[in-house]
Amino acid sequence: MVPPSRLLSDATFLHRLHQLRTFIDARVKWVRDPYLDTVVSKEKDLKQIISLKNQILSSSLPLSTLSTFPVKFFLKYPTFFRIFQPSPSFPLHIKLTPQSLTLHKEESAIHSLPCHRDDAVKRLAKLLMLANARKLPLHVVDKFKYDLGLPHNNIKSLLADYPEYFQVCEITDPVTNKETLALELVSWRKELAVSEMERKVCNGDISNLRKGRCIEFPMNFPRGFDLEKKVKNWVEKWQELPYVSPYEDAFHLAPRSDLAEKYTVAVLHELLWLLVSKKTERDNVFCLGDYLGFGDRFKKALVHHPGIFYVSNKIRTQTVVIREAYKKDFLVQKHPLMGMRHRYIHLMNKSKDRSKQVRVPSLGSTGKRKVREKMTKEDDKCGSGEEEDSNESSDSEFQDFDSQETVKMET
Repeated sequence: MVPPSRLLSDATFLHRLHQLRTFIDARVKWVRDPYLDTVVSKEKDLKQIISLKNQILSSSLPLSTLSTFPVKFFLKYPTFFRIFQPSPSFPLHIKLTPQSLTLHKEESAIHSLPCHRDDAVKRLAKLLMLANARKLPLHVVDKFKYDLGLPHNNIKSLLADYPEYFQVCEITDPVTNKETLALELVSWRKELAVSEMERKVCNGDISNLRKGRCIEFPMNFPRGFDLEKKVKNWVEKWQELPYVSPYEDAFHLAPRSDLAEKYTVAVLHELLWLLVSKKTERDNVFCLGDYLGFGDRFKKALVHHPGIFYVSNKIRTQTVVIREAYKKDFLVQKHPLMGMRHRYIHLMNKSKDRSKQVRVPSLGSTGKRKVREKMTKEDDKCGSGEEEDSNESSDSEFQDFDSQETVKMET
C-alpha cells in the first residue's frame, strides 16, 4: 500500500507541474529556411487555380462573374484557361483547356477511391476531435478543406455518405456570438484519438500507449541557426515534460505553464500532420486556435519553437510548415493528392513561356479590344507590375506579431 505521505507528495508534484512556468530572458530568433521557402513558393497561385477550375469545370463562365480575379491572371496561365467570345454581341467568357480538364478528371478519380474517401473522412473527424472540441463552425472547416484534401463540394459529396460520423447542427458562434451552422462529430472515435507522435512511439501498436509518458518533438534548424545556450537548456527540460494528447481537453492546466505549452504544441503539431501538404496559412491556424479556446497560445508556440515549426513569408502571406515532414524541400510522406498537385504545378509552369507574349487566341478584334480595355482598367486601379515575393521586408513582420513575447527561465 502506498503511504498517504507519498500520495500527498505526488499530488503536490503534479499540481506544481501543472502550474510551473520557467522563464528565460532571451529572444528566439526567426531565421529564413530557403528549402521550406521553396516549398511554399512553388505553389504560388495553385490554390486559386484549383478553386477557379472547380468553379468553371466543363462549362464556360462570363469573365465578369469572376471579377475578383484580374484578366491578367487568366492570361498568365494559358495552359489552364482560355478566354473567348461566343459571338460579337456576347461578353468575354472563360473555359478550361483540355489539359486542365484531363487533370481534373484524374483528380476526381482519386477523390472517388474508397480508400481515399475513408482517409479524408478520418482526417476531418480528427480535426473535429482536436482538444476534444467535437464540433466546429462550417466556415472554419471550410478554411481547411483544401489542406485536408477534401473534394471541393465536400458537404454534398462526402459528408452525406457518412452519417455515422458527421451531422450539421446550429450553434452560437463563440467568437461572433451569432447563430451559425457547424459540423459536429456524431460520436467519439477512440480508435482515431491517437496522435502521430504517439503512433510513432508505439510503432503503430496503440496497446503500448501509456498516458503521461515523455515524448520529445523532433527538432531541426536551417544552416546557420543556433539557439542561445540558456534557451537550448530550457527547450531540453521542456521536452522532458509529459506528453499530453492533442485529443484530450487539457484546459485545466495553467495557461502559461510549461506543460500547457507542450499541450499547445501537441495540438498544433497534430493539426499540421493531418494536412496533406503538412502546412497551411498562419491565419487558418490562428482562426482554429480561437475556436478551440487557445487564444494567442498558437502564436506563442510558433515563436518559441522554430525547430518544430517554420513560418514562411513567401507568396504574400505567412505559411506555417511542420519541419519534420520535409527533407530539404521534399515532402517525406507523399499523399496521392500531392502528386496530383505537382502535376498541376507542372502545367502551370508550361504557361510561363507562353504568357511572355500576352495574346488572346480565338478572339476577333472586338474581343481583343475588350481584353485590352479590361487590362487597362485593372492597371489604373492597382498599378502595373506584380508584387514581389520576398522575405526581405517580412523578416521582422513575423517577429513583430509577437514582439513583446520573450522566453524566460528561473535560475
